[in-house]
Amino acid sequence: MRTCRAAAAGKFTVVLATLMLVAACGSSGPSPRAWAASVCSALTPWRAEISKLTNSTDQQMTAQTTPAQAKENLVRLFGGAEQASETARRKVEQAGVPEVEHGEEVSAGFRASLASMRDAYGRARTTIDGLGTGEASAFYDGVRDAVETLQQEYDASALDTSRLDSEELKRAFDEVPECR
Repeated sequence: MRTCRAAAAGKFTVVLATLMLVAACGSSGPSPRAWAASVCSALTPWRAEISKLTNSTDQQMTAQTTPAQAKENLVRLFGGAEQASETARRKVEQAGVPEVEHGEEVSAGFRASLASMRDAYGRARTTIDGLGTGEASAFYDGVRDAVETLQQEYDASALDTSRLDSEELKRAFDEVPECR
């Protein structure tokens, strides 16, 4: 009887150890290289879209359009930037947490930065959408104020990397083709 219990306990220990090993493997995040590749794959189209929208906004601010046309275009542009920022944030979230020291902080920092940018674009869109177009100078003053506020909020949302210093991630971002 003792032998059966010992054998059962031994099998239980092996099964438990195997389950713990599988659980540990299953819960680990992506390697630094895989994470960097996923993040760059999310950020590259976002940067391109933001750049395109910024250029369009600059053109819109100097174009000879009516306030109503400018309003419609700017609301659409800032709505596009808001959506692009949310798409990038979701893709970074889907990338998971990199297997590096402070990986959760790094991932959360990227997501929070993109969420702040998304929200800044959303507030600019809402502000411009609320402007009246009857008086051109008042409209364009309101647009200028909204864009200045957007720029301040955008700058404030920049990712603070001072506490997120991972040599593994720096190397990965430098090496993976998706980040070049």
